[in-house]
Amino acid sequence: MTDILSPATPEQVRDAVAWAVDSRTPLRIQGHGSRDGLGRPVTAPATLDLSRLSGILDYQPAELMLTAHAGTPLAEITAALAERGQHLAFEPPDLAPLYGGAAGAGTVGGLVACNAAGPRRIAAGAVRDHFLGCQAVGGRAELFKAGGKVVKNVTGFDLCKLLAGSFGTLAVLTEVTLKVLPAPEQAATVAVRGLDDAAADRCLAAALQSSHEVVGAAHVPAALSAAVVAGAGEAVTLVRVEGPGPSVEWRAAALCRELGTFGPAATLAPEVAAAAWAAVRDGAAFREEAAEALLWRISVAPLAGPQVVAAVQAHGAVRAVYDWGGGLVWLTLSGPAPAEQAQVLRAAVAAGGGGHATLLRAPAEVRATVPVFEPQPAPLAALTRRMKETFDPAGVLNPGRMAEGA
Repeated sequence: MTDILSPATPEQVRDAVAWAVDSRTPLRIQGHGSRDGLGRPVTAPATLDLSRLSGILDYQPAELMLTAHAGTPLAEITAALAERGQHLAFEPPDLAPLYGGAAGAGTVGGLVACNAAGPRRIAAGAVRDHFLGCQAVGGRAELFKAGGKVVKNVTGFDLCKLLAGSFGTLAVLTEVTLKVLPAPEQAATVAVRGLDDAAADRCLAAALQSSHEVVGAAHVPAALSAAVVAGAGEAVTLVRVEGPGPSVEWRAAALCRELGTFGPAATLAPEVAAAAWAAVRDGAAFREEAAEALLWRISVAPLAGPQVVAAVQAHGAVRAVYDWGGGLVWLTLSGPAPAEQAQVLRAAVAAGGGGHATLLRAPAEVRATVPVFEPQPAPLAALTRRMKETFDPAGVLNPGRMAEGA
């Protein structure tokens, strides 16, 4: 049976890590467990549960910043921001349903630890671009702070950038400060119907290279379109613009004219568009896949997306959704065994100009044997090991979450 440690204060987190270091007891770190299926499985005799470390500590709308305990539900934060007409511009995804969890179960600490972002990343950046500061406990059982609470902050080495996306392997976040921004006054989504993957990629490139300040660009092939856009029975290519009402209306009309050269183009109803972008953001098209079906997320140069998918199709049946203008591909491949899938996908990514393939969802036994994250070249892998040894010399923080032995 796994021991559960449930600290309610940062000092108690420090004490828990000190106990783990002294006793050489590895810890599995979690908030609400909504992303436990992301990354390699962590086998540890004790779990550090941060769900009691919850609550918004400081929210200053005029200063565009919010500080919260790491175990604060993201839903609580987004609701507080919405009351003041603000939001997290990087459009955080809700991946919990992909792993069989309840929608809205994620915490802000888990969000930062995974560096998760949605379709607006092409314009707003990732979590680490909005991560201003933190309080955390390192593997030496020391409580430390990094960054600050203002948007313009110069503190030398940007430790926050390192911790974002480290999956709890370097330190336990106890408090995070994020930059927030005013929510857009209005949004409009232009849908182009019936394009194949290659034509859709050219359409998205044209939209992104235009002067219309596109903040979302995605393509859903016909096989999955109904799961993303209500009532769709054919492939749908989506382009989103946001801002003041008159500007949005003008830009949406201009995009309809310009993208109409690729296929029939029209603006979606606001409620349909909002649901579509949430579905793209959360990978909703793949929720009904069998639990044993591997789900991959591939990041490549935007124009390489269809090329990579075409190469993979030679090895089995592919179901894919393109985000970030085609540079991010959600994909399932039927047929090859898991290890062979990894080889096929990563070879296709390399041949397409480089990038990385992440095994986003798979049974634990598969994630324990197939590299979940893109294998690093030897020099970078050595640097990663040294970083882990520096921050967590006893190896007690989420051991093996990102790579075997790390």
